[in-house]
Amino acid sequence: MIITIDGPASAGKGTLAANLAKKYKLSHFDTGMVYRAVGLEMFLNGLDVNDEAAAEKIAKSLTFAKMMELSKHPEFRGANGGNYASIVSAHPKVRTALLKMQQDFSKNPTFADGTPANGAVYDGRDTGTVVCPNADYKFFLTASSEIRAKRRYLEFVEKGIDIAYEKVLSDIVERDARDSGRSTAPLKPADDAVIVDTSDMTAEEVFDKACQIIGLK
Repeated sequence: MIITIDGPASAGKGTLAANLAKKYKLSHFDTGMVYRAVGLEMFLNGLDVNDEAAAEKIAKSLTFAKMMELSKHPEFRGANGGNYASIVSAHPKVRTALLKMQQDFSKNPTFADGTPANGAVYDGRDTGTVVCPNADYKFFLTASSEIRAKRRYLEFVEKGIDIAYEKVLSDIVERDARDSGRSTAPLKPADDAVIVDTSDMTAEEVFDKACQIIGLK
């Protein structure tokens, strides 16, 4: 079983994906990690994330082990990591280099320890439209930019990251515009995706709604 969950930053994709993966005993593939890894690797090596040729070279050399190593860096899940990911993901050549890896995973999904899984839950920006267009279930989560900025701001506060709410909001708005306006695989719901506005919903309510739609016990 393949489930895709797309949507803008802080709409609740990661939480829903993790909960569904646990309930249905599926692997969880956070596709944003591959772009964060490429962006962060470029930044750490003093490369311009706007340089498509350099980004493509990093993408082609990216391994799962390297991605996991980079995921331990404090900037990986930080505001800068998200911005780097958004910029490099807009490069068509980077998306092409990383797409095959993501699609191959759906054919032979595994858990983090390498053991086989009976399916996977993908979360990202184009998993239902590009990565897994034939997924069994597709969801697109959304929420107002202010709500999403507040969620992200509180995450940073809990992690001890000093950043102003206004900065988080401006980053969210800028990233939304970049993700939605890119020429290759823009952020948008798949035609057959279930759209869920999580602005006034708790994580538990979103999870329950998704489970009702999937309908498996």
